[in-house]
Amino acid sequence: MTTSNPIGTPSHPHPGAAAALDRYRRSARWKPLEYLFWCLPVLAYFAFPGNYLLLSQIAITSLFALSLDLIFGYAGIISLGHAAFFGVGAYTVGLLGSNGYGDPLLGLVLAAAAAAALGFLSSFLLLRGSDLSRLMVTLGVALMLYELANKFTSVTGGVDGMPGVEIKPILGLFDFDMFGRVGYVYSVIVLFVLFWFARRLVHSPFGQSLRGIRMNALRMPALGVPVNRRLVTVYTIGAGYAGVAGALLAQTNAFVSLDVLSFQRSADLLLILILGGAGHLYGGLLGAIVFVIANYLLSDMNPQYWQFWLGLILVLVVLFARGGILGTARLWIESSRQRAQSRARTESPS
Repeated sequence: MTTSNPIGTPSHPHPGAAAALDRYRRSARWKPLEYLFWCLPVLAYFAFPGNYLLLSQIAITSLFALSLDLIFGYAGIISLGHAAFFGVGAYTVGLLGSNGYGDPLLGLVLAAAAAAALGFLSSFLLLRGSDLSRLMVTLGVALMLYELANKFTSVTGGVDGMPGVEIKPILGLFDFDMFGRVGYVYSVIVLFVLFWFARRLVHSPFGQSLRGIRMNALRMPALGVPVNRRLVTVYTIGAGYAGVAGALLAQTNAFVSLDVLSFQRSADLLLILILGGAGHLYGGLLGAIVFVIANYLLSDMNPQYWQFWLGLILVLVVLFARGGILGTARLWIESSRQRAQSRARTESPS
């Protein structure tokens, strides 16, 4: 018999609610496969000593994809201009390095702040329309920044880029080498730290409210969730993450070009997220690994028609793996588990 509190409601939670809460807590714990995944960058460091620049590009692209996954995969805000924040972060580091302020950690902080500020200001435009208008707003912001960077050549270098960006040693101890060894380790550490924070974020009540907003934004206010405030917050955080990714690219290359603001970069990022699977965090990381490696191998094998084969891969993924690599793998594992449970029930004695 359950006891009651003074207002007459049971003191023990409903069994269904308790089970749901237990599943929620268990989902936030680190899984063995996650530990194995984060051993891969360490293995890559020793297994591919001549490809540190390519590995750094994978780590930076993974962080960039993670930033879009926060706003698209969890909050449902689709963007075709996410390169705007990436470019702001890159140009922030470029301007600092060109004026003698090339400390890497300072550059990351200021790049994140500048991109987050742009994300915060532009987020209010996103709240005024539907998904299509949001798509146009994000694209318009990116195109305006691209043309501004192209016009003010005295500041950005225009199409010639911003060479001579001086990046000082990390913590005054680790200097960026021409082989990209330090840059790769540095990029992976930054990626892991920001991924850890993003993982804590999406497994918090804030992250669960974002899932609810993505599924049905009209019902969430009835639960006391400030929808607009949540969207502004996650969009600002995602913009800051993209700014850090752009800063890493500028620091590891010691060069900033107009390409960091291009539409092609935003389009590729959306393809990466679709390829890996949106709304899983690791989907963006897996998509970045597959996309960058496929890009590298196909362009090396067939420099003239490599985009055809890359497009064919993406079409096959959309046709046969609509949840992306990670989403399809999870569905396959879940269906296999259900078949095993069904088989066990039928074989057990009555």
